[in-house]
Amino acid sequence: MTSGFATAEGTARYRDRFPQLRDAQHFRRPEWVPDLAELSLSSIGAGTYLGEPDDDADRAYTAAIAEALRSGVNVADTAINYRHQRSERNIGAALAELIAAGQLQRDEVLVCSKAGYLTFDADMPADPRAYFVKEYVDPGILDPAEIAGGMHCMAPRFLADQIERSRKNLGLETIDVFYLHNPETQLASVPPSDFVERLTAAFAELEKAAAEGKIRWYGVATWNAFRVQPNAPGYMPLEAVVQCAFEAGGEGHHFSFIQLPFNLAMPEAWAANNQQFENDAISALEFAHRYGIAAIGSATLAQGQLAQQLPDFVTKRLGMKTAAENAIQFARSAPGIVTALVGMGRPEHVKADLAVASHPPAEVEQWRGLFRAPPKSAQPHGSNS
Repeated sequence: MTSGFATAEGTARYRDRFPQLRDAQHFRRPEWVPDLAELSLSSIGAGTYLGEPDDDADRAYTAAIAEALRSGVNVADTAINYRHQRSERNIGAALAELIAAGQLQRDEVLVCSKAGYLTFDADMPADPRAYFVKEYVDPGILDPAEIAGGMHCMAPRFLADQIERSRKNLGLETIDVFYLHNPETQLASVPPSDFVERLTAAFAELEKAAAEGKIRWYGVATWNAFRVQPNAPGYMPLEAVVQCAFEAGGEGHHFSFIQLPFNLAMPEAWAANNQQFENDAISALEFAHRYGIAAIGSATLAQGQLAQQLPDFVTKRLGMKTAAENAIQFARSAPGIVTALVGMGRPEHVKADLAVASHPPAEVEQWRGLFRAPPKSAQPHGSNS
């Protein structure tokens, strides 16, 4: 497996290979996150969620990720359950190809994955239940009592197993960011006190993995948890999540990332003051900024729905040519978002997605003008250099 991880020197070297994109502020440093302050990360990242779990999609994804990494994208995001482990393997193949060709170095790219959902291996087995019993239950990796909703687990033994599989799939000794995938799924099945115990135990396992050099940082990748109101199902207060990280790793804990949907149709990460910080009601992005957490935006195009015609006032304010470009510009320009993830399943997607990167992010006041009553917000983009 390839050794190393993303570093300040490596990501700056990568950034400087693209002077036009650098000058357009496509790369930014999350200076409010102590451990990441010197990393130069692309404002657009490669997502790998959609697509069929078949060989044709594998070839297209591998080619697309390689093209993205050659073109100015140095954040790649995946999960072990995406396309039955195939997306991780596609990223691994693209990285291996470029590193072997001398076109990329390991320390230039931030590679992120996730675990939490039960997943198959490449293909759907004839008997899914028998597969999980043989692969996970019989070896003692998985206790059925630890599964929530028939599909989700964040028990320490299971996470340790998934990290090893992800490292093998990616061909990397160290995964830069490892997310606990949609932990709020468990809230429908266990009482809040049990959920906190499970989350703390999961974080303790991720702290162990960080200490062993298998991952660098960890976080939570969510769908509803940080967007919905406190009385809604699936809500997770960031303050309580951070406390679990303290319990697991002390002041030197490695909880440094959150991932949540952020797009024109789902702006709650910035627009909803649903989190508490000391005595203030603030948004999730503001909380992340104040606490020193990097926020990554997912679902930038809402799985393609925002690639259609948008209201004229959006196009007028953001100034891009197409609906998809305006949607990407909206997400990458948001105060507090480090990187906006965009699906890149085919090489032609990369060129279209990166058309936005040659333009500076929207000015903060121009961006805020899309909202009638903008709340207080985090600093716009960190250090763009």
